[in-house]
Amino acid sequence: MIAGFSLSAHSGWRSLGLAAILLGGLMAASPAHADLRMCNMTSSRVGVAIGYRDTQGWVTEGWWNLDSRGCETLLKGQLASRFYYVYAIDYDRGGDWSGRSFMCTREREFTIRGTEDCLARGFDRNGFFEVDTGEQKSWTIQLTETNRPGGQ
Repeated sequence: MIAGFSLSAHSGWRSLGLAAILLGGLMAASPAHADLRMCNMTSSRVGVAIGYRDTQGWVTEGWWNLDSRGCETLLKGQLASRFYYVYAIDYDRGGDWSGRSFMCTREREFTIRGTEDCLARGFDRNGFFEVDTGEQKSWTIQLTETNRPGGQ
């Protein structure tokens, strides 16, 4: 994770209908490594936040900054949950990958416990999209721009 990117200038972005392709089992060839990974298959730099449930409840973490065509391990080790949640922003072209599961974020590096009362607790509130890993022990999420207006 790299801290220091301010996201306040991006708060008015509209979703561009960007697609997220979810691919599981890519790490199956190497059973010693089981992780949650993110690959940025776009031509832009991307900021990523994740949400998940652990033994103490809901937690959100961010920001990982992925270069164009770059991959990053978001969580190391075997996945403990079936569902993970992702919110990502396109630093270079604007827009985001978002969904209907609202969780807390903030402008700089963060780990936040709980998803309730984000604004009252001094955090931002963003919609995350759900990733169903099918209870696999490793999973790779690929962000693409196939549904970007004007492009294929």
